Amino acid sequence: MKKLINAPADVLADALRGIQAAHPDVRVDTENRVILRGEPTRAGKVALVSGGGSGHEPMHGGFVGRGMLDAACAGEVFTSPTPDQMLAADQAVDSGAGVLHIVKNYTGDVLNFEMAAELAQGEGIRVETVVVADDVAVQDSTWTAGRRGTGTTVILEKIVGALAEEGADLDAVLALAEKVSGNGRSMGVALTSCTVPSAGKPTFELPEDEMEVGVGIHGEPGRERRPLAGAKEIASMLVDPILADMDAAGPAIVLLSGLGGTPLIELYVMWAEIAPLLEAAGVSVERVLVGDYITSLDMAGCSLTVVKADEEMLRLWDAPVVTPGLRWGA
Repeated sequence: MKKLINAPADVLADALRGIQAAHPDVRVDTENRVILRGEPTRAGKVALVSGGGSGHEPMHGGFVGRGMLDAACAGEVFTSPTPDQMLAADQAVDSGAGVLHIVKNYTGDVLNFEMAAELAQGEGIRVETVVVADDVAVQDSTWTAGRRGTGTTVILEKIVGALAEEGADLDAVLALAEKVSGNGRSMGVALTSCTVPSAGKPTFELPEDEMEVGVGIHGEPGRERRPLAGAKEIASMLVDPILADMDAAGPAIVLLSGLGGTPLIELYVMWAEIAPLLEAAGVSVERVLVGDYITSLDMAGCSLTVVKADEEMLRLWDAPVVTPGLRWGA
């Protein structure tokens, strides 16, 4: 294993120190491992809290800032944050208008966020939760009951973050979050495994002439292994299951994310093949992001997310964003 680290056990703590040193306009609670907006939540604003296992950067810490998240809890690599971390985040950002938890559908995340919500409510903080379960590859997997939560989470955090920034109440913010979540579908493919630092070896073996179709962002198996194909064929493997699962015709916001080990030039090759397939299906791509937004350490591959969007979602998507953390591009 070759990685730019000190010791596998110190990766998260060292990374948080680096974020704090590089971005003084966010606050890093190193004890609770929470990344917070630099300024306190203004009175009357609904706070957005998300988080999950580390290794998916820039999600979630890179999306902390004005117009997006108020706090992101960082668990160990591919491991849910603890309820105590989440409670500390809720306490730090609640300004009296309540907190929305944005949770990817992985069993540990769901259970720990539920427990944190109960603890926060016991302290008088109103907490509501939206669970994102958008991965069409599998119905149940190694890590989930039901579908896994993936790229729709990124789009949801942007749209709902903008609405919260405008001053909408918690009921309105929750309703929009549930709508965006329900409108999103994702599908991924991996060309290589990733290597978790504590394991020191690839999570799974994938021969040079094969790829994993429908892979999860922790390296969980997908639908099937297939012979390695060209970008045009892989584009169909991503688009077709999404179109089969939803009526995607009409305006949409689309995300093509690398998984951490894919050069940007290859992502644009993929987008050149994906775009005409969506157009032929009647999907009007109104906004698109291409790049690394939800990753899996050093895995080579990509994931496609399509979210059906109405005028309000598009308006909020275009709202200003200030994320001094890892990265946001609109």
